Amino acid sequence: MSQTLNPPESTLPWHLRGNWAPVLDEITSHELRVEGTIPSALDGLYVRTGPNPASGASVHWFFGDGMLHGVRLRNGRAEWYRNRFVKTPNITQPLAGEFDGMGDMTRGKGNTHVLAHNGKLMALEEAHWPWLVDGQLDTIGYENYGGALTCSMTAHPKICPQTGELLAFSYMAFEPPYVHYVRISPDGKLQQIEGVDVPAMVMMHDFNVTRTRVIFMDLPLVFDLSQVDSGVPFKFKRDNGARLGVMDRQGKGSDIKWFDIDPCFVFHPVNAHDEGDNVVLHVSRQPEAFGSSSDDYAQVGRLWKWTIDTKAGKVTEEMVDDRPGDFGRVNDAYVGLAARYGYLMSLAGEGNAEEPVYGSSLWKYDLTTGQCWEHHLGATTRGSEPVFAPSRAGGAEDEGYVITIVHDTATERSRLVIIDAQNFSAPPLATVHLPQRVPYGAHGSWVPATSIAM
Repeated sequence: MSQTLNPPESTLPWHLRGNWAPVLDEITSHELRVEGTIPSALDGLYVRTGPNPASGASVHWFFGDGMLHGVRLRNGRAEWYRNRFVKTPNITQPLAGEFDGMGDMTRGKGNTHVLAHNGKLMALEEAHWPWLVDGQLDTIGYENYGGALTCSMTAHPKICPQTGELLAFSYMAFEPPYVHYVRISPDGKLQQIEGVDVPAMVMMHDFNVTRTRVIFMDLPLVFDLSQVDSGVPFKFKRDNGARLGVMDRQGKGSDIKWFDIDPCFVFHPVNAHDEGDNVVLHVSRQPEAFGSSSDDYAQVGRLWKWTIDTKAGKVTEEMVDDRPGDFGRVNDAYVGLAARYGYLMSLAGEGNAEEPVYGSSLWKYDLTTGQCWEHHLGATTRGSEPVFAPSRAGGAEDEGYVITIVHDTATERSRLVIIDAQNFSAPPLATVHLPQRVPYGAHGSWVPATSIAM
């Protein structure tokens, strides 16, 4: 079993106590207890990353070192569980202060997302270059595309299912242009870095892509050095306004068209698609972020639909559902296309600025009608991002499985659950009991065995 830091909880910030607290041991286990039946169609790796400070402490959850948790599935078996730190210089050659080494693109933590492209598995965050890991979750080195990537890369690049391109951006520039658009070819060549002018440096955690366009969210979570002492130097400034910028995927920053919306914040969209001249986005929208400080989580998101009428120059904004949820995903084969189904994690604890609270349910939405199905995880169980894994290539959009790691607060045990996406409210098809507590994390992916060497 892993060692977990356990000083008196009253002395710790929220991100260092309970199941937010880091685990320090890296383990490999081949003896995994399984309830139910793992579908034989699943041949690959479920892998998730999240902040997990190797020193045992960090000034903010966002700043913890990346730790990967992976479960290898094959032939109806859970072959292994592994957890590994992303061994960046922050671990191998740590600096004294959190902001020391600012501007060194090699000091990424890999603590926000992990996905595969061009046969490589990347651990990402948004202020540095990606880090590469292998199919056993061991760190290889950073990725800057042979030196061609001269800016940081978002934690949320999108892979076009039709062209194989990786579409990304950067917002961590301290002088104009604050935003850069990045386009990578299917074979891993940097094709384009395009400056995008915005009036101020804003936190742009994610963005949207369609088959022909990219859509940037210029929202009023603005860089503010007065917030450094509270962790993350961004503050919500409603008077700055909010807008969406639409650009052709191979376009120029000077050609971008902006459309005003009501001030708000979006950490994560669900998906976007073209609809004639219009662009349709589904997002998890919250009224603001970091209201009182950069550690204020009182506001949470709901599923909204934005329709950008590019001819009339306006955006129609509609709430789809008032159930709180975020970490939205679709079947990866429908990214940027007209996906019918979206999957979200429920959120709880709204109004509690002390800490974010992951909910006890997952939601499956019909994005065309707004219908919602609930998968209840259990009264004492907290979920994480729902990741879709298809059961076969070319199958129906929801023909497959939703996979996630959950944690039972009553037993302090974690498990991986596999849910039939077409029978979403039913009990899991399989539950893989994990050999140690897995802290609440960020994002992950289903990586088929054909995507990387395993």
